[in-house]
Amino acid sequence: MSIDLLTTGHIARITLNRPERMNALDGAHYTALAEAWTAVRDDDAIRAVVVTGSGDKAFCAGADLNGFTNTGPPLSELWNPQQGMLLNRGIELYKPVLAAVNGYCLGGGMTLLMATDLRLAIPSATFAVTEVKRGVIAANGGTQRILKQLPHAIGMELLLTGRSMDAEEALHWGLINRIVPKEQLDDAAMELAEALAANAPLAMRASKELALRSYDMDLQAGLRAEQMANRLMQTTQDVKEGARAFAEKRPPVFKGK
Repeated sequence: MSIDLLTTGHIARITLNRPERMNALDGAHYTALAEAWTAVRDDDAIRAVVVTGSGDKAFCAGADLNGFTNTGPPLSELWNPQQGMLLNRGIELYKPVLAAVNGYCLGGGMTLLMATDLRLAIPSATFAVTEVKRGVIAANGGTQRILKQLPHAIGMELLLTGRSMDAEEALHWGLINRIVPKEQLDDAAMELAEALAANAPLAMRASKELALRSYDMDLQAGLRAEQMANRLMQTTQDVKEGARAFAEKRPPVFKGK
């Protein structure tokens, strides 16, 4: 059982590898996952990330309740909010992250999903935030992201009842990008990741950061941030390469510089 990080070219693949527990995460796995996200963030060669689950049943069933005590961690950890940062707990990772949902996506798996940028799922995928049925809340961003990504009434229904939705409903409400056959999920995820990795990496990072920060900025501040970022992009080698490639009618070869 592990969190596996594999890099192929400019694409990183993070696999929650605990199929015997439906890829549920205990404290050790959360620590390993935080380390994987940090490694991805800090490696400039990585331009896109795919996160998925091992086995044929689950993307992630959330926190392994058997791995946590009722008393929780020491109270002092509340004042170490940057410790063990996860994608859904606030690590500033501005590379595009794609989720390949290969089964149940529950609890912490759902909060992880909502922190990704693009999402593919198999027809039998199931989505739910079930924490209220266990006496806890959908932490690590569950309560904070759900109403930003789903209509108010739908998000509140899921959050407060703990009911599940299937892949068709998730697609209907825009929680996922598309449904792909189970046997094609890995190939479809890698194909999309390769398309992302072919784009100018600095421009992608800037675009993602600006889009995410727009939640917290008024329009005037956001437009100003765009202006500043775009001016920075104009100083890069990549923008020159993009123009040359367009003129020469060939695919650009971006360096992230």
